[in-house]
Amino acid sequence: MDSIGSKGAVGAVGAVGTIGTNGPGENAREFAPDAAQAPPRAHSLEDAHDYPALLTAGTVLLDVRSPGEFARGAFPNAVNLPILDDAERAQVGLCYAREGQQAAIALGMKIVSGTEKQRRVQAWVDLARANAGVHVYCWRGGLRSGIARQWLAEAGVATPRIAGGFKAMRGFLLAALREAAQAGGHLILGGMTGTGKTEVLRELPHAIDLEAHANHRGSGFGKRATPQPAQIDFEHRVAIDILTQQRAGLRRLVLEDESRLIGANALPLELHEAMQTYPVVWLEADLEARVDRILRDYVVDLCAEFVAAHGLVAGREQFSQRLLASLDAIAKRLGGERHARLKGHMQAALAVQAETGEHAAHRAWIVPLLAEYYDPMYARQLERKATRIVFRGNQAEVLAYLRAQAVAHSAGG
Repeated sequence: MDSIGSKGAVGAVGAVGTIGTNGPGENAREFAPDAAQAPPRAHSLEDAHDYPALLTAGTVLLDVRSPGEFARGAFPNAVNLPILDDAERAQVGLCYAREGQQAAIALGMKIVSGTEKQRRVQAWVDLARANAGVHVYCWRGGLRSGIARQWLAEAGVATPRIAGGFKAMRGFLLAALREAAQAGGHLILGGMTGTGKTEVLRELPHAIDLEAHANHRGSGFGKRATPQPAQIDFEHRVAIDILTQQRAGLRRLVLEDESRLIGANALPLELHEAMQTYPVVWLEADLEARVDRILRDYVVDLCAEFVAAHGLVAGREQFSQRLLASLDAIAKRLGGERHARLKGHMQAALAVQAETGEHAAHRAWIVPLLAEYYDPMYARQLERKATRIVFRGNQAEVLAYLRAQAVAHSAGG
């Protein structure tokens, strides 16, 4: 069984977010079949090599790696039904270190046998029968996926195996991401906080919503009620989105102006560096509209997210703690007096919200936070980007401009 061992998580992204092909298990040794064990039988079904089609068509993928490997990174639409769980994989790895390869494989076959083997195979069969076109993969398309495919065939289900497994398909995605970044011609959507950049992106067929892929709004107040994806998962989501757009003939993509870090997720270095060279479209909105939007997104909707995730009482309490913690996180940049003043307004607004359900009192801290902190910061950024700005306008004007760019730069357009 390939990459069975206790050291399967070696440097998936190296330095955070750097594009590379390393992944979980790279340094784990491959296991060859024991002479006493029949190797996986030959199949008329060839290994699948068409990564773009698999990744952009929403094909359900059977991931037979261990749960720990899966948690560190997988692919959208992948379902983890491991051939060995983490403890079993560690046990086989220890056997390998002490007794060698053949003993380790024999132990692996012994662990997954009898009724336990039947249970695991039945789970694979159920998945394959419920989803047409399921493909199976492991770390690098070796014995784990080969054995899984053999056992599925014995149960009457023909399942293609992904050639090269996780390692090869991840490498393909990162190369595609690198090529797209280097190709250039894309546009950056910028604007002050609260101008509605995300709303614009959602209206465009050729937009890459980085914040949606990161499950984070991008600012110091951007953390959501649900967790962010693993770094590898974030990279895969972005790469697949770009690949999907390109396969649809959309060549000039629109990305929101972001710092390297979107919460805990890091933009791949090559992509972030390239984004600093792309032309900028600047979205404008008046202060009142921006305050309304921030009140909706960061107070009303965020509170609703917490309530949906944790229930009414616990959700409201966790929302209040999150809002206060977000303000505290920028306390040094705000300065002591300003932080204390804004925190007082925020605490009063949260008290009113808890008692009456009204949200309007939050404007007392949103307005000065914009005027005294975010707007001066964005004004400095705007000054640095001035030579790259190719268009400025309100939401309707920016949407019209960006839609025209999509048509003008589509494949064959």
